[in-house]
Amino acid sequence: MTANTGSSPDMAFPFGALLALAAVVFVGCLTETLPAGVLIKMSADLHVPVSQAGQSVTVYALATAMTSMPLTMLTRHVPRRALLLSLVVGFAVANATTAVSPAYGVVLVARLVAGAVAGVMWAMIPGYAMRMARGPSAGRALAVAMMGTPLGFAVGMPAGTALGDLVGWRWCFAVVAAVAAALLGWVLWRVPALPGGGVGRRPSVRTVFAVPGFAAVLMATLFFVLGHNVLYTYLGPVLAQADRAEPLGSVLLVFGVFSVLGVVVAGTTIDRWLWPLALVSTAAFGGAAMVIGSVVDRSPLLLVAAALWGTAFGGAPTVFPAATARIANEGSDIAQSLTIAVWNLAIAGGAFLGGFALELAGNAAVLPWLAVVLAAGALVVIVVSRRSGFPEEGGTDH
Repeated sequence: MTANTGSSPDMAFPFGALLALAAVVFVGCLTETLPAGVLIKMSADLHVPVSQAGQSVTVYALATAMTSMPLTMLTRHVPRRALLLSLVVGFAVANATTAVSPAYGVVLVARLVAGAVAGVMWAMIPGYAMRMARGPSAGRALAVAMMGTPLGFAVGMPAGTALGDLVGWRWCFAVVAAVAAALLGWVLWRVPALPGGGVGRRPSVRTVFAVPGFAAVLMATLFFVLGHNVLYTYLGPVLAQADRAEPLGSVLLVFGVFSVLGVVVAGTTIDRWLWPLALVSTAAFGGAAMVIGSVVDRSPLLLVAAALWGTAFGGAPTVFPAATARIANEGSDIAQSLTIAVWNLAIAGGAFLGGFALELAGNAAVLPWLAVVLAAGALVVIVVSRRSGFPEEGGTDH
C-alpha cells in the first residue's frame, strides 16, 4: 500500500479519525452480539425456538470467517474511506432489515450480510489505523481504533439488553441502524481518504502464509480465542456447578470494565513491547482461568480473576492484529483477513469444544482447566516465535 498517511502536518496523532474507526468497530461488535441479549424476545416474536434464534449469532460469526479473506482480496484496491463508508452503510441496512423483518429467514439473510460486512471491516481497520499514525505511534493508533470492541461488550451489550426489555428487540436493531447512519458524517468529516493497494503489489495467499512468523501468530490466535470462548460461553454453567450462579452478572460486568483497561494497557505498551505484552496477556488469561477453576465458590477471588481475565482479553484484539500487521507488510490486508477468519472460527469452535467437553465430562468444572490448557498452548507458541511472530520492531508499512 502507499506510504501516504493522509494526515495533516499539525495532527501528529489523529484522535478524531481513530475515534471514528472505533465507533465503526463498536457498531460492528454490537451488531454481532446484540441478539444474545434479546434472544428470548426475538424467538417469541419470530415464532422459533430460542436455540434456533441463537443461530443468528452463529450465522454472523461463520459469515465473517468464510467471507473475510475473499472479500478483502476483492476490495483491497478500493480507496479506504470509500470502502469504510460502504461498510457502514452495510451495517445500517442489515440492522434496519433485522428491525423490520417479518420472518426468521429474513433475519438470517440480514445477519449473513452483516457478518460479511464485518469480515471486511475487521481486516481493513488495523492497517487503516496504523497508516494514519505510522512509525512509533502505529500500535497506539491501532489500540484506539480497537477500543470499540471491549466497549461493545462492556457498555453496548448491557445497554442494548436493557433497551430491549423496555421497548422491544426490534427497536434495539433500529437504534444500531440509526447510529450507523449517523457515523457516515463523522467518517466523511474526520477520516482521511487513503488509497487502496497498488495495482502491481498484490501478494498471493500462499506468499502471505510463507511470511516467517505468520503461521505462529495464527496458531497463537487460535489457541487464545478458543480458550477464551470455551470459558466465556459456558461461564454460567461453570458457576452453577459450584452453586454460584448468582454472581454471573457481576463477573461479566467486572470482565467488561477491565477489558477496557486492557485496551488502555495495550495502547500504551504495544509499540515498544509487543512480545512481552502478548506473553503477559496470555499468561494472565491462563492464570485467571486457573483461579476460576480452583476458587469458583468464593466470590471475591472470582471477581479478581474476572478482572485479570478482562484485562488480558481486552488487549487481544490489538495484540494479534498488531503482530500480523508488523510482519505482513504489503500483504497486511490479506493477512488480517486470515487472522479474522481464524478468530471467528475459534469463536464458533470454542462454543463447540466447550459443549463437547461438558457433555463428555458431565461436569462444567472441567471447562476452566480446558481453557488453561489452550492458554498454555498459545503461550508456548508465543515464546517459541518471539523474533519471527512478535517482533518488537518491524515493518509497519501498510
